[in-house]
Amino acid sequence: MGVEEQRAGEFYVERDVLNELCLDELARRRTHSTRPLLKERVKDSLRCSVPKLKRSVLSFIPILSWLPRYSVRQDALGDLIAGISIGIMHLPMGLAYALLASVPPVYGLYTSFYPVLMYCIFGTSRHISVGAFAVTSIMIGITTQRLAPNSAFMTLNGTNGTAVIDVVARDASRVQIAASTTVLSGIFLLLLGMIRFGFVVTFLSDPLVRGYMTGAGIQVVLSQLPNLFGITTGRFTGPLSQVYLLIDICRHLPETNIAAVVVTLVALAVLIAVKELNIYYEKKMPVPVPIELITVSPLHQGQKQPRGPSLPPRSPDISLWGSVVGDAFVVGIVGYALNISLGKIFGQKHGYNVDSNQEMVAIGLCNIVGGFFQCHAIAASPSRTLLQDSTGGKTQVVGLISSVLVLIFILQLGTLFEELPKAVLACIVIVNLKGLFMQFKDIPELWKSNKVDLVNQNLIYIDGLPWANCVPRYSILGNVPGTELYLDTDTYEEAKEVPGITIFRSSTTMYYTNAQLYLEALQEKSGIDIGMLLMIKKKRDTEEKRKDKKEKNKAKKEAKKNGANGHLPNNTVHPDDKGDEEKGSPDLKLNQMAISLVDRPINGQVNWAFEQQGTGFDRGSETGIHGYDHIIQTSSTGGEIEMGRSSVHDTHTIILDLSTTNFADTATVKTLKNIFLNYREIDIDIYLSGCQVCVVEQLSSAGFFSESIPKSCLFTTIHDAVLHSLRLHGASDVPIIYEYALDLTCTTKM
Repeated sequence: MGVEEQRAGEFYVERDVLNELCLDELARRRTHSTRPLLKERVKDSLRCSVPKLKRSVLSFIPILSWLPRYSVRQDALGDLIAGISIGIMHLPMGLAYALLASVPPVYGLYTSFYPVLMYCIFGTSRHISVGAFAVTSIMIGITTQRLAPNSAFMTLNGTNGTAVIDVVARDASRVQIAASTTVLSGIFLLLLGMIRFGFVVTFLSDPLVRGYMTGAGIQVVLSQLPNLFGITTGRFTGPLSQVYLLIDICRHLPETNIAAVVVTLVALAVLIAVKELNIYYEKKMPVPVPIELITVSPLHQGQKQPRGPSLPPRSPDISLWGSVVGDAFVVGIVGYALNISLGKIFGQKHGYNVDSNQEMVAIGLCNIVGGFFQCHAIAASPSRTLLQDSTGGKTQVVGLISSVLVLIFILQLGTLFEELPKAVLACIVIVNLKGLFMQFKDIPELWKSNKVDLVNQNLIYIDGLPWANCVPRYSILGNVPGTELYLDTDTYEEAKEVPGITIFRSSTTMYYTNAQLYLEALQEKSGIDIGMLLMIKKKRDTEEKRKDKKEKNKAKKEAKKNGANGHLPNNTVHPDDKGDEEKGSPDLKLNQMAISLVDRPINGQVNWAFEQQGTGFDRGSETGIHGYDHIIQTSSTGGEIEMGRSSVHDTHTIILDLSTTNFADTATVKTLKNIFLNYREIDIDIYLSGCQVCVVEQLSSAGFFSESIPKSCLFTTIHDAVLHSLRLHGASDVPIIYEYALDLTCTTKM
């Protein structure tokens, strides 16, 4: 819509000047709180019933909720292909990342089995692939090398009197340290998840997490350089430890092992070339070539094929906890942050919610159980997660399948991988860190859009980091009749919602710590579960395409039966007329999109405008939808939110009041972009109002405005946005809309 269109029309409002006392009298400020008393909330939380117990069990063990509704016809094939692909990828990555944790490679296979199996039972993300990961592995490796250095296991060779390392004793000690640290980190996460401490992830901004991962990737590469050159270096600690390590590597370069260098060059060339080919032919191949496994497998040709070692559970060494308590806490938080970040991304992409508190519980249990089987700490791997999504994985069954594959490998071939050329494993590690180093591209973008995010000073804002900014108050605004004022409907009785329009406001600026809360509050307050609607729309579109294809095939067959005279069945639309019918029939378009936001009666529920007939969803469907007028969704706090807010209109417009926002970081820009794109997918207009000049400038610098999100979506005041929306949608709505618009724009005397 152009600027000229918005300038068409004027409005005038005449009223007395209002102070706070006059406003309270005019809008009738409520004297009671709409929130239940603390006593009532406590009593409600302690009240026990069979439905509440059932919800608690299903919330704590999500597999009991989704597995009975598993659709074999729709999901089994994709999960099987993805499970085999992920299982194959787990094998070399588990072996390689065990090297980072300074434990024998075979223990990396255990890390790719036990924790993965636990996450399938307790996790809430359907697409992330947990297991061994470079960042958490290197953190465990730093701890194991600190507490069990090579110097502590030096013994004298009885033959020539030279000092040698007792590798068996050293590795056994490091495995015990890694397992004890992993169990303690899991206990931390489990306790934090049980007390609903999942909101801690809001303090980790996206640039901060990405910057940390990139820095850890650099550390991983430096730690693997000695293996690439076949040299031995010292161990360094402190802020400049990596600089000292690099200097020491350069000092030992004259001792380079030529054989190791040759193996390194060949392995890097093969790995990089095949991975690039996998990317180039991604759409033509059902699964990528498992080059990591192929690179490792020839190393043992001709050897005996022994069965892998049995590994009974062992209790952790509690005496080590005092030495590793700090490391355990940091490892747990970093692993959780990686999991929830990837989980939220793919959850939003596929239209489902990831419970931050349950994720903390799930990762905690993965580490606790894994630690008892001598595994090291786990996290979600971006590369495996992307592979799982691209190969068609849809549920946690992918993890079950990959676990079975890893188990077979452990039982049959596990001992073969107790000793492997470290140069090859180091190459696998480095090549799989490509995604982390691609994040260096963020630097120019962050410098252009938000220099605060660039230097990761996310906690140093104008007013610091008060608690009120982390947990703001969210409100739905309504118009005070006869004025251009818009007030909180929960606070003022006379504030009435404008039919068809939802006006949403946060009490404070939106930034990385509360961006996710902003999205959740918008869904709760508006009664529009965007994730659910997008998923329904996607499935409905898929069903429509399948039906259209079936009808076309049927029409072709009937046309052949009728001969070559060109006659078509009476119920078949001629191809030449089909385009005209689609162009001239708005009802047909609405039916095809499964959305009718305009033609439903005013007294309908908010935006649950999908037609219930013919949707193909029933009680046994994956979404669990039994009608769209009353949908229950589990919130991140474990409670229930009624997503079918009663109202007197259908929502065609959402106005976001940003008058309280005084800056826009990268999280704000990303959140607003997602709101615009997602809500427009279900034919809801999004407008912004009250933006300060500095915010508009920051949005422009960040590339927020585009052809799909023009600046014409910004309005100076809420009233301007409301009138524009009413004028735009009034022609298709009932006369009540006209009367309301007239009341808003008329000259009024108080």
